[in-house]
Amino acid sequence: MSILMVTGIEGARNCADVVSAQLGIDVEVASGRKVALAVLRQREFLAVVVDETLAECDPAAAEKICELAGLAIPLQINFAVSGAARLIREIRAALHRREREEAVARKAAAAAIEAELKTTVAGLLLHSQLALSGSEVPAAIAERLRVVADLAGNLRRQLNTPLDSRAHVTL
Repeated sequence: MSILMVTGIEGARNCADVVSAQLGIDVEVASGRKVALAVLRQREFLAVVVDETLAECDPAAAEKICELAGLAIPLQINFAVSGAARLIREIRAALHRREREEAVARKAAAAAIEAELKTTVAGLLLHSQLALSGSEVPAAIAERLRVVADLAGNLRRQLNTPLDSRAHVTL
């Protein structure tokens, strides 16, 4: 993935080269909105840095660039007053924010899936045990229900084990 800089200032390519060297990420420069929109239609970027003067002069174009940016981190920076060092700090901070947000989202998704699994397993265990407690269950079906109950019980124990401990278990 690379970064797209949208600016018409002189020396933008030099600035992009410095940013690329410091961050270790390729940086492409689009000299205006038309070029930026064309490039964004072709591929995705990690971040899209739009010159603040472009955004102020043509807010509709800046909005369209942000729409087409997809999952890229949108940043607006005034290239006229910001040097490469500030640009690097802003991009680095945005990338770190994104990493933290993604980690939190992954943990939340894992917790939601785990809660759903625990509920389903508890239901399987309960219903299989209730079915086994009936006196009219044929022996062959009772054996299958015991297997289901055992499997559900094992899965329940695994789900109740802390995630750190489960990571070391090989299947």
